[in-house]
Amino acid sequence: MNIYDFSVKTAGGKSVPLSRYEGQILLVVNTASKCGFTPQYEELERLYQSYKDQGLQILAFPCNQFHGQEPGSDDSIQSFCSLTYGVTFPVMAKIDVNGPNASGLYRYLTSHTDFKGFDHSHPLSGRLEEILEKEAPDYKKTGDIKWNFTKFLIGRDGEIRSRFEPTAPIHVIKEEIESLLKS
Repeated sequence: MNIYDFSVKTAGGKSVPLSRYEGQILLVVNTASKCGFTPQYEELERLYQSYKDQGLQILAFPCNQFHGQEPGSDDSIQSFCSLTYGVTFPVMAKIDVNGPNASGLYRYLTSHTDFKGFDHSHPLSGRLEEILEKEAPDYKKTGDIKWNFTKFLIGRDGEIRSRFEPTAPIHVIKEEIESLLKS
């Protein structure tokens, strides 16, 4: 089993098999429009524009599970991403990434990767840890998504290569993408 065995829904409700992206490098990210990490849309769009012609595809999955930071409808999310950040990569339908209603894709991603901690050089790292320690004291022991803008890098073969927490520096993600593009 790999990522190509799943289908996802577009913001318009159409089912899309991830096998349509076979042979491309995918960066899968759960997003939110009212989060301290929301400006990462801009960084993600720059990555997409830099590497899309070499085979990178970014798939964003809005999620409202982290302090209600994605309350809008699929239509309003699309407008926000386009108008505020000029996003041109696919922003899919809003989903759950954790719990009993988590999408099959995210159940797969989180069951095959571990949480490796936050990058403490990021200014929001301490605040995230504070929130999570209150809400889920055992959060470090599970593969669940901890917050918005967690990213998964998928190789051309559909296998998970890396997991990046929201505090991961964009240059680290960029380096791993470049390495996969060369192989």
